[in-house]
Amino acid sequence: MISFTIALLALIVGYFLYGRFVEHVFAPDERETPAVAHADGVDFVVLPTWKIFMIQFLNIAGTGPIFGAIMGAWYGPSAYLWIVLGCIFGGAVHDYLSGMLSLRNNGAGLPELIGKYLGQRARTVMLVFSVLLLMMVGVVFVYSPALILNNICGNTDSFFGSTMFWVMLIFVYYVIATLLPVDKIIGRIYPFFAFSLLFMAVALLVCLYIKMPEIPEFWSDLRHANLNNPQSIFGVEQYTANNPIFPCLFITIACGAISGFHATQSPLMARCLKSEHHGRPVFYGAMITEGIVGLIWATVSMYFFYYGGWREVVSPDVYDRFMAQLNADGGKTLVQFFQAPSVVQYVCEGWLGIVGGVLAILGVVAAPITSGDTAFRSARLIVAEAIHFDQKAISKRLYICIPMFVAAIALLVWQMTNPDGFNAIWQYFGWSNQTLSVFTLWALTVYLATHNKPYIITLIPALFMTVICFTFLLASKQAFGLNSMIVNIGACIVLVGALVWFFAWRKKKF
Repeated sequence: MISFTIALLALIVGYFLYGRFVEHVFAPDERETPAVAHADGVDFVVLPTWKIFMIQFLNIAGTGPIFGAIMGAWYGPSAYLWIVLGCIFGGAVHDYLSGMLSLRNNGAGLPELIGKYLGQRARTVMLVFSVLLLMMVGVVFVYSPALILNNICGNTDSFFGSTMFWVMLIFVYYVIATLLPVDKIIGRIYPFFAFSLLFMAVALLVCLYIKMPEIPEFWSDLRHANLNNPQSIFGVEQYTANNPIFPCLFITIACGAISGFHATQSPLMARCLKSEHHGRPVFYGAMITEGIVGLIWATVSMYFFYYGGWREVVSPDVYDRFMAQLNADGGKTLVQFFQAPSVVQYVCEGWLGIVGGVLAILGVVAAPITSGDTAFRSARLIVAEAIHFDQKAISKRLYICIPMFVAAIALLVWQMTNPDGFNAIWQYFGWSNQTLSVFTLWALTVYLATHNKPYIITLIPALFMTVICFTFLLASKQAFGLNSMIVNIGACIVLVGALVWFFAWRKKKF
């Protein structure tokens, strides 16, 4: 628990020290915000700061800092370092500056910001890339909660007891939430769901310090333990080239460290802020909060997977079922049997009782649904901004939403009819998500350099994430699966190339 405590304190101190430094670099002032200057009662609406924080937190979180941290914990204590350093110096800076740049540019969406600082070609690429990513988010977060709801309510032969019924119900909600003004549904129910996620995290934090379980430390001899190895179980130290820590850990834990998806969500709340001075608690603060949630779940999961914590929380029948599969020829390993949603359910019910079970349902059902509807809302606004289409009239919102939802339904049907459809979309989403952060970080670096500000605060994260996203294609078994030597050579080439490009641009610019 020493490493966990140090990491937790580092995140809190990071908000007050480095967060204030980043705020000083940007220098917020008293100018009129888009919520006041362009108030339309639909998307540009002044909301209380506490409510904006809660909505921003839920928008960027969903199940990301939970599921990502659980899967990232399979890599051992290195997950701590990535969550802490990635969140303070990467993700929170990324979220704060992208949100504040949107404020300074009349609430502009991410593609417009990319176009302004990286050029119109990059804007066009980002426009298509962002909309596709947001649609993938919406589709991914339709089917998974529908399956969970169907399991909870009982699978029956009638249509109203089928997965398709829940899919349709969630999709209807998406349509309504995407079309209605931001303060009608999102502004009213999101703070409650955000509170539920925070309450669940705090309750687990209290349980950790009461139980004081044995968990890995920074100095634990687990550097070779990789539970992604199909032959590895209970922390047996067998290294595998499949999904190596570098770079796969940095793709697996996105929300909770750094996530490009956040830059598509920050403009939604930038259109609701009354003052620029509220940006640090809303944007930087929400990301640090997400990092704390990710840290808690990574810690719980390391105990669950590495030190037999799963035996404490599962029921006898689940234990017997796992042992039977383990002893069977080709049986599932620990990480294959206990997928992320089941870990949430077992831990919450085992440690928090009935209340925990309710919170688990909210966490694995409500959270992805709320991420999905804001994803579609962001896509609508991005398209509307690109074609200069006013969104005050609901008929004009429908012009964009109808073809968008038709395309999303087609993608959803493909996912449901393809046996590996969900995994395929999720893999594309994970890489695309971090690639989006690369574009955003480079745009922020150009902005800081252009305004003679210390661009080093975004240049280093931009270089790091550029290398990560490129080498992931080389190293991951889902892509090329090349050996470590080729991956390392590729990483060096990309790093040098990115540095040469940036300083050549800077020399030409100035």
